[in-house]
Amino acid sequence: MSEITSLLSGKKKEDNGSLRRRSFGSFSRFGPDVETSGVKPSGDSISNIPLALEDWHRRSMSAQADAASKTFTPQHKKGKSTGQLGLTQRNRARSFVQNIDGTMVSMTPVEMGRHELYEEVPFLAMSGLQRKEHSLSVAFSSYAAQLDALETDEYQYATTGKHLNPEDKEKRLSQMSLLLLDELEVDAITVTTPLIFAVLIASMLMFNMGYNISVMNAPEPFVFPGHSTSAWSMAVAAFCVGGPLGAVLAGKWADQRGRRGALMITTWLFIFGGLVQALAPSLNIVIVARALIGVASGASTVLVPIYLGELAPPNLRGVLGTMTQFALVIGILVADLVGFVLANPTGWRYMFLLTSAMALFQLLMTPFLLESPRWLLGRNANSSKARFIIKKLRGFRYDEEVEIEVEHYLGASKSQSLQTDSNSSDNSGRKTAKNPMLEMFQDKKVRLLVISTLVMQVANQFSGINAVFYYSGLFFDGVIENPLVGTTLMGAINVLATYVALLLMDKCGRRTLIMWSSAGMFVSCIVIVISLNGYFSNMVALGAVASYVCFFEIGLGPIPWLIVAEMFEGKYVTTAMSISCQLNWACNFFVGLFFPYINKSLGAYSFGPFAIVLLLTFLFAWIYLPETQGTTPAELQAELVKKNAGRSYHNMDIEGMASHVPPTQDEWEEALAMLVEQGDGEDKVGLNISQSLSSNN
Repeated sequence: MSEITSLLSGKKKEDNGSLRRRSFGSFSRFGPDVETSGVKPSGDSISNIPLALEDWHRRSMSAQADAASKTFTPQHKKGKSTGQLGLTQRNRARSFVQNIDGTMVSMTPVEMGRHELYEEVPFLAMSGLQRKEHSLSVAFSSYAAQLDALETDEYQYATTGKHLNPEDKEKRLSQMSLLLLDELEVDAITVTTPLIFAVLIASMLMFNMGYNISVMNAPEPFVFPGHSTSAWSMAVAAFCVGGPLGAVLAGKWADQRGRRGALMITTWLFIFGGLVQALAPSLNIVIVARALIGVASGASTVLVPIYLGELAPPNLRGVLGTMTQFALVIGILVADLVGFVLANPTGWRYMFLLTSAMALFQLLMTPFLLESPRWLLGRNANSSKARFIIKKLRGFRYDEEVEIEVEHYLGASKSQSLQTDSNSSDNSGRKTAKNPMLEMFQDKKVRLLVISTLVMQVANQFSGINAVFYYSGLFFDGVIENPLVGTTLMGAINVLATYVALLLMDKCGRRTLIMWSSAGMFVSCIVIVISLNGYFSNMVALGAVASYVCFFEIGLGPIPWLIVAEMFEGKYVTTAMSISCQLNWACNFFVGLFFPYINKSLGAYSFGPFAIVLLLTFLFAWIYLPETQGTTPAELQAELVKKNAGRSYHNMDIEGMASHVPPTQDEWEEALAMLVEQGDGEDKVGLNISQSLSSNN
């Protein structure tokens, strides 16, 4: 091991040539108190190199950006430590992490925190993930601040012989935790233009899906008049036949052609399906077109969360997931509003043609659509294109920043992959791949989570919500003078309820919301049935339907999808999401196909079966469903301590961290050259260190 490696790793060489680790508790560091028998880091040797870069270390983010284009001029200020808390003269160096296998990684505390977020937050843009993202940031900030305080205390003791008093230690803990938390959450408010375009283009797919959920409602009396109930049911349900197929194909397209290529295929399906539906000579062709649009919609439900999750930093994935959810419900509302103008004998074809028009507009914007850097890095870890895209997405100006982000992507992809854990050896020593679903059921801790996920997906559809969106015109016929008014009212309430749900998900537990949602929908179903039997007025029935939609959006709507991302480890999320998607589309198909028959047979009691499902859902949530809101920051911090027990942290100085612009090799060489020029008998040491750095690179 070279002298430079010995210094940076905090190890000291014994007289017998062996290396011994110098550490303080759960971290180690180097500075004036580190002793070596070879090169001693004192005077103007390597321990003072950070002093030559001190101004660079002390820049705020805005100052870093302002000075990025200027030539770096190191201001070497030789000073002695006072041993006080302010660390004004404290020798600083880049932070290092030494893993249990002996490998070392140079990262600032902010970079370490972002790496943890990348590993723990799944690559999915999912509404409701904001709480998990924030809790992880708080947990790591507190964890790193404790390491910083311990190191500061040891530093002061090594230089003055006195420990920090409890008040100063607590003050530093609070200050450093808040400082690091602010830096970690910068991503949540930093959005670049390429990312905005990517979000808008991808969200248009979800808008088109929402539009086609409700587009069959208003024009039903005018589309090939005289059609049978079964024929129209098939036209509506064909959308759900294509959905599962699209969800399956989307994964293959995304792996083979990239996320961008898969989104392009989906866009073309919307264009072609919309044209066929608008020009259909018979209802049978409409059924075929609906199936094609269903394939595109099913693919969208898989591709959009993955694509945006792989483009966005961890702290933005929850926000972007919320935007796509709003795009979906706004699409439903727009279909209802368009019905006032085009739901007539001459305009219904134009209503169907809008699907193609919106997809065509999206196609024109695809030059702004970037490929997923995670997919590119998965195919080639040295991909120059991936690095170029990351630089555009994050607004980076330095190659070092890009390389750090690449390491975050590669590390997170590895930790969230089943490939490293899903291989076992048979008797002949050959490795055999396990079925991910089978592996989840074999794990007792995961089994209940899988069952809970499947039950929630069934409840999501068998609660009957899509019966309202597919057949609200049929349901409101006789309840309100113009059924389209009732349908549009439900669409508007659906949008507002989505916003209310966003607020509640940040404050309430997932299990609690599921119970409130199922209970509220159950009561609403009972009121609907009683009203339709004449015991209450039709306006009460309309209010009960509005209440039914509201309660759905605060619980059974978003949470069955959210709990997949919250309950499972990163390596299981993709498999669990795929299974959930297939089951959800299958149940959706049965609701779309059979509700007209249920309504025809049961009449005023048509919401009775949904009430039974909702009652069973409430009981399951009460007895079995685990709380999936996510662990508290304190629990997450304990997990971080356990996870990183085998690691050693060097120079965890949050106050002096260089959060976004690492020193380039030229800057290091310039600082080293300046130290060499100073001479005083130590120029030879500096030269040797410079040569070691060059050889390592």
